[in-house]
Amino acid sequence: MIETIYFEEEVFDHPTSLHVRKALPRADWFPIRSYQELFNKRHQNFRLQKKQPELILAKKNSNFVLPIPAGFGMDTSRNFYFSHMYNCLYDCKYCFLQGMYNSANFVLFVNYDDFFHSISVIKNENHDASATFFSGYDCDSLAFDKISGFADHALDFFYQHPDINLELRTKSVAVGALFKREAISNCIIAFSLSPHEISKVLDFKAPSVARRLNALKNLARHGWKIGLRFDPLIYFKGWEDQYSTLIANIMLDLFDENIHSVSFGPLRFPKKMYKKIVSHYPNDQFYAFPLEEKNGTVSYGSHLEIEMRCFLERELAKYVSEEKIFQCVLH
Repeated sequence: MIETIYFEEEVFDHPTSLHVRKALPRADWFPIRSYQELFNKRHQNFRLQKKQPELILAKKNSNFVLPIPAGFGMDTSRNFYFSHMYNCLYDCKYCFLQGMYNSANFVLFVNYDDFFHSISVIKNENHDASATFFSGYDCDSLAFDKISGFADHALDFFYQHPDINLELRTKSVAVGALFKREAISNCIIAFSLSPHEISKVLDFKAPSVARRLNALKNLARHGWKIGLRFDPLIYFKGWEDQYSTLIANIMLDLFDENIHSVSFGPLRFPKKMYKKIVSHYPNDQFYAFPLEEKNGTVSYGSHLEIEMRCFLERELAKYVSEEKIFQCVLH
């Protein structure tokens, strides 16, 4: 539970801040001038902060919506992402956020309407092209939803704009807000998934894979479009059998028409980010596996990436239409 909340003074009475206050009535509140004075401060201990993160409420003033990184998107003409929050409730060992930010504290940007205004502007500028807007790049889209109330605001907006798409990417089972309303056709609930044996070791604080599968299947029965995200692919002893079992378990009682898309991607880090992440885990077996560095990117290497890609494509093709399967490779 969050015990300490810092807030930019101008957002104290914002409706989102009031929602947070109601959700966290016992937290202590402290005013600040700007979230950056805390969040961007150097020499913070990410691992120590992750044990008891604090929340920072702020107003975002620019760069509300950005083009997605190369290799991230699905099959639409234009793809963008937006981050109403920095950092994640969970503590997955391979997460790139721990190499991106100095702080493990959460930043919640309370001015959701400014994000949606920017989306409207982009939509009007690209009225002749389909577009998907991805939420969940710098955070988990739903894990914080009981506190932030973000999902209802996003779904209300996209319901009014059926010609553009929203992806909510998550590992959360906090999907109550979705069951309280009718499914909307232009929203994809995309679950990040790994085999049980690896998830229980690496996906610290996240719901189990079994609970995620139960949530996504219930959502599918409720009419929501489901995305399956195997990203990153993790190499370990017996990985073929484990991924095969995982995919079979997912597809049990889940049909092709329930699935919007399936994507997978290799484990990759920019070199500088990788060094920072490894420094958090000096004796960890996961980072002891020999990785290769090429052109500033650290990965398993092309041979192993191709082997895993081909295996996933064969397994997925047993259940899912080929046009719904995508490889995502961030450069």
